[in-house]
Amino acid sequence: MPERQAWRALAALCIGFFMILLDQTVVAVATPQFQTELGASINQVVWVTSIYLLMFAVPLLVTGRLGDRFGQRNVYLVGMVIFTLSSLACGLASNIVALIVARAAQGLGASIMAPQTMSVINRVFARDRRGAAMGIWGAVAGLATLTGPILGGIIVDSIGWQWVFFINVPLGILSLAMVAVWVPPMPRLARKIDFASVIVSIVGMFGLVFAVQEGPDRGWPIWIWGVLAVGCIFIAVFIRLQQTVAAPLIPLEIFRNRNFSIGAFSIAMMGFAVSGTMLPVMIFLQEGHGLSAERAGFMLVPMAVISGLLAPFVGRLSDRLDPRILSMSGFAFMTVAILLLVVVMRDGISLWWMLLPITFMGFGNGLVWSPNSATAMRDLPMKSVGAASGVYNSTRQVGSVVGAAVIGAAMQIGAAMTDIATAMGNAVIPAVIALGFGLAAVSRFRHEK
Repeated sequence: MPERQAWRALAALCIGFFMILLDQTVVAVATPQFQTELGASINQVVWVTSIYLLMFAVPLLVTGRLGDRFGQRNVYLVGMVIFTLSSLACGLASNIVALIVARAAQGLGASIMAPQTMSVINRVFARDRRGAAMGIWGAVAGLATLTGPILGGIIVDSIGWQWVFFINVPLGILSLAMVAVWVPPMPRLARKIDFASVIVSIVGMFGLVFAVQEGPDRGWPIWIWGVLAVGCIFIAVFIRLQQTVAAPLIPLEIFRNRNFSIGAFSIAMMGFAVSGTMLPVMIFLQEGHGLSAERAGFMLVPMAVISGLLAPFVGRLSDRLDPRILSMSGFAFMTVAILLLVVVMRDGISLWWMLLPITFMGFGNGLVWSPNSATAMRDLPMKSVGAASGVYNSTRQVGSVVGAAVIGAAMQIGAAMTDIATAMGNAVIPAVIALGFGLAAVSRFRHEK
C-alpha cells in the first residue's frame, strides 16, 4: 500500500483506539455523581468500571482471530458500531443497572476493535516503517490512558457525567466514516474458527480476570478461589486444545518467536505498573494533599505531554536502533520513577516533589510502548498477526487487572497500619518488582536487521 494511504488508515484507526482506552479511566472521576444522581451503592459504582475492563479483556483471544477470519476492517467497523451505540446508551441511562449493562456492551465493542488496530498496522506498513507507525499508536495509547482523569474532571464539572459517554458518539461516527474510506479490505484467512477453543478460552479468561479483579474487594472468599481455579484449569485446557485441534484459535508457534514472547510478557509488566500505580497516586494527591479530582488530574499533565511528544520520535528510532536500547531505557525510567514515588509519597513531604517521578514516568511511557509493540510484532508471519494481536492485547489487559488488584490489596493493608500518604507510597512497591522483571525481559530482545 502507498505510504500516504497507510498513514491515513492509521489516523482513522487511532480515533477508535483512543476512545476505547480513554474509557478505561475517564469514568473514575464521575463516581460521586453516579452515587448521587443514580442512587448507586459503592459496589455498583465499582462495577461501572469493572464490567468494562472484564468485557474488554475476556474476549481478546477470540477477537484477534476474528479479524483474520472476516477481515480486520470489517470486524473493526462492527466493534465501533457496538461501542458507539452502547456509549449513547450509557449517557441515556436513567439508573445504575442500565449503565452497567451498557458499559458491558461498550467493553465488548472495545475488545472487538483493539486487536484490529495493531493487525492493520502490521499489514499496511512496510517492515522498516512499522516502528514509526507504532510510535503514533503508542502515543495515542499513552495519551488516552493518562489524560482520562484530566478530561473526565473537566467534562463532569462543566457539562455533566453523561457527556463522558456522549462525546464518543460523534467521534465514533467520524471513525466509522474514515475507516470505511481509508482502510482497505484486508485479505481473509480461509481457516475456520474452532468453537470449542472459543468457549474454553472465554470461560478461562473470565474466571481468571473476574477472580483477580473482584477478590480484593470481596475479601477473597472461598468461592472466589474456586472461580480462579476454574479459570486456570480452563486456560490449561485451552492451551492443550491449541496443540491438538486442526484450526487452533492461537497458533502456539508464535511463542517460538523470541521477540514476541518477550514483548507480550514485558507489556504485561508495564500494564501491571501503570494501571496499578495511578489509583494510589490519585488518592495521595486528593486525600494526602487535599487536591480536587480535577487538580489532581492536572498533576499528571507533564507525564502525558512528555509521553505524547516522545512516542512518535521513539517509534521512528525503533526502526533503526537495537530494540534493547529503547525498551531498556524506558523500563529503567519507569523503575526509577516508581522508586521515587515510594520515597516522596510520605506525610509532610512537599507536593512539588511529585513532579520528579511524574516526569520520569512520562519518559518511561514514551520509551516503552511503541518500541515494545513494534519489536514484538515485526517478524511474525502475516497469517498469525491477528491472533498475535489478540494475545498481545490480552497480556496487557490481564497485567493491568492483576496490577490493580495487587496494588489495591497493598493499599488496603497499608491504610489499616499507617497514615494514608505512607500507605499509598508503600503500595506501589509491587510495581517496582514487576518493572524489574520487565527490564530483565527486554534485555533479551534480539535485534533483527
